[in-house]
Amino acid sequence: MTATTSKSNADLDSTAHIMNRITHQLASQLSLVSRDGTRRPAPPALVLVAHGSRDPRALATVRTLMDRVREQRPGLAVHLGHIELNEPLLPDTLAALGDREAVLVPLLLSRGYHIKQDIPEMAAAAEARTRLAAPLGPHPLLVETLHTRLVEAGWRTRMDDATRRTSAVVLAAAGSRDPESKVDTGRTAHLLAERLGVPVVPAYATTAAPDVPDTVRALTARGRTRIAIASYFTAPGRFATECAEAAPWIASAPLGTHPAMASLVLHRYDQALTTPEATRERTLASA
Repeated sequence: MTATTSKSNADLDSTAHIMNRITHQLASQLSLVSRDGTRRPAPPALVLVAHGSRDPRALATVRTLMDRVREQRPGLAVHLGHIELNEPLLPDTLAALGDREAVLVPLLLSRGYHIKQDIPEMAAAAEARTRLAAPLGPHPLLVETLHTRLVEAGWRTRMDDATRRTSAVVLAAAGSRDPESKVDTGRTAHLLAERLGVPVVPAYATTAAPDVPDTVRALTARGRTRIAIASYFTAPGRFATECAEAAPWIASAPLGTHPAMASLVLHRYDQALTTPEATRERTLASA
């Protein structure tokens, strides 16, 4: 290939990229105009609510996921707020929105204290009119992501009966004292077991029992010697790393920026807009 040809191809790629951006921008603008030519009100902003982590990979993962969400829904305002440890903190993000309407989509995988207490309290203290979406899990799109991550780590999609009888998966989750959190994680484990055709047992990094090493030992005692750890975390961090280190065979990467994760975020956003019970609008006292 000549230098001239390479330059021509690069120019074509650059032109295609510019045209795609223009197309997305036009689609975004047209979506705000109704058939009679009047301007539609902008949709509520989407605020991704992440837990926060001291691991810098977590913040990088969440920001990339935000970009994926924007790619799937051009024109939607997408913001980020953390419960702790990272900036921007959720109260600061809500304060910057003023009195604008927003849907808070937690990057959390089950019900628990953050869903029931922390996030609603932060939302109630803000001027923004907010709706709280459901946690991401359980949902089939999470199972799709878990399956992909396991295959990437070396899980075989086809296995003989003898291999299947000695195989199992530990679904490694963060853990919570809230019993509904364990119900949600158990539901995801059940859905993943149906997908894989082998036992999938939930285990926890902290707070809840059983922990991952104990679960691995219990499965080994039952003759399950080919045990994979499925990382049920949205992003890399200390808990995900510790759980992966307990793997006797393979450990999958966290859910991360899989396209299904962005689709699930938008599904929870849309669901919150159409579910009256999800509305948590703050009533401001008159001066």
